[in-house]
Amino acid sequence: MKFRTALAALATACALAAPAAAQDLLRIRMNADIRSTDPGVNRDANTDGIAWHIVEGLVALRDDATVAQMLAERVDVSPDGLTYTFPLRAGVRFHNGQALTSADVAFAMQRYMRRETNWRCRADLDSAATRLTAVETPDDRTVVMRLEKPSALFLTILARPDCGQAGIWHRDSLNADGSWRAPIGTGPFRLGEWRRGQFVELTRFADYAALPGEPTGLAGNKTPLVERVRFTIIPDEAASRAALIAGNIDILPDARSRDLPDLRARPGFSVHSAPSMDLQTVLMQTRDPLLQDVRMRRAIALALDVPELVRAVSEGGSRPSRSPIPPGSAFNTPAMLEVPPRDLAQARRLAQEAGYRGQKLRIITTRRYEAFYEIAVVVQDMLKEAGIESELEVLEWATQLDRYSRGDYQMMAFGFSARLDPSLSFEMFTGPKATQPRKAWDNPAVQAMLDQTMAEGDPARRRSLFEAMQARLMEEVPIIALYSSTTHGVTPRHVQGYRSWAVDAPRAWGVRIVR
Repeated sequence: MKFRTALAALATACALAAPAAAQDLLRIRMNADIRSTDPGVNRDANTDGIAWHIVEGLVALRDDATVAQMLAERVDVSPDGLTYTFPLRAGVRFHNGQALTSADVAFAMQRYMRRETNWRCRADLDSAATRLTAVETPDDRTVVMRLEKPSALFLTILARPDCGQAGIWHRDSLNADGSWRAPIGTGPFRLGEWRRGQFVELTRFADYAALPGEPTGLAGNKTPLVERVRFTIIPDEAASRAALIAGNIDILPDARSRDLPDLRARPGFSVHSAPSMDLQTVLMQTRDPLLQDVRMRRAIALALDVPELVRAVSEGGSRPSRSPIPPGSAFNTPAMLEVPPRDLAQARRLAQEAGYRGQKLRIITTRRYEAFYEIAVVVQDMLKEAGIESELEVLEWATQLDRYSRGDYQMMAFGFSARLDPSLSFEMFTGPKATQPRKAWDNPAVQAMLDQTMAEGDPARRRSLFEAMQARLMEEVPIIALYSSTTHGVTPRHVQGYRSWAVDAPRAWGVRIVR
């Protein structure tokens, strides 16, 4: 059955991404369909990756995760840290030809902040740490945003990829009843055709107002150099590799580590590797009758040989880390790099004390992301060696994501996309379950420390807070952080300008086809 499925996936890939006669089509593999075209709403990593080609925000993240201006000409912050003024760049137009104005920014932000929109980051801008109180438009070229109190994370939140970069779109993106229709943005590409389950095609925006200089992260010069970009959906890993070799796709942005030796040995192919700031992890539901006992969670953590698990899953390409702050971050300290050794005897003792009597734990996973499935399999084997029984529940990705959002799981092999700021690395799984069921760590004292990091501007004091949170994380074990992955993109010689980066979804601007 698996063999027939792989053949079917390869046939689909070849049919959907046949070699282009013209040199204006850049074909990029995507492992699954997007969830919507509404930036930061009903999203996942693939959805974010399409959105940032179409819409842009006032600010964006550079390669080094610092914040740069994008639609804003600059950002002026008042001495008290409460008022942010964004003069807009001249000459920026939407895909429908209309000029960008401050009214467009205010209109989009007002929709984002309405509860019924269900914007991914509304809560982040209406929290004790960061509360946006007003969006004002003193003139057509100026946007003023006011905060309740100073926030070290305000601009980072606006720039976050998982927030859709708070992307600004024209009001014609909505239907007459206010529902979402399709994005009309200012980005280098406009939405062409979305053929569900097959591909998403973008077309070059000829009137794109590019910034000078070089591209960096989601900022800088984002000039589109091809007429069309087609994100072809090829779920199967082997089929995507075969499609690349056959010339049916031009970029494989997420090659498996195990395929790299063969691809490097093939003439005419280049591998582009970059350390990621994502997080691969095992989540545990602390409200579960068994897992609510911290001794059981500690037993599970002690049953895992994390270095061996990471070596097996990443083919030796990633570094084990029990911290959500990636090793490459300036806020990752030596204490965060410590990985406690496996202790099966202690794991058995703690599990027995917690009342474990052989009942099977259920681990949710998916085959959509190969690493998630392999993590679950290795965890299951390692738990068995400690006398802890488990079973895998393999779901479609959309179903797993819905279960995660509802907190409807006992254990789950899961991954978080790069957050690029250490506060956000903790925030992605920390918070009140009553209002945000997806949160794994519900601890008011830790939440208070997290809020402090979001307001604290001094790097040394922030680092101290993160170390304290890391110590609590290792003690309470609501999640088991495993590693940040390495992204490997592969291109044939006719593709120039492509680079992998810390966020693993590809960027099509600045890429050209040379035959």
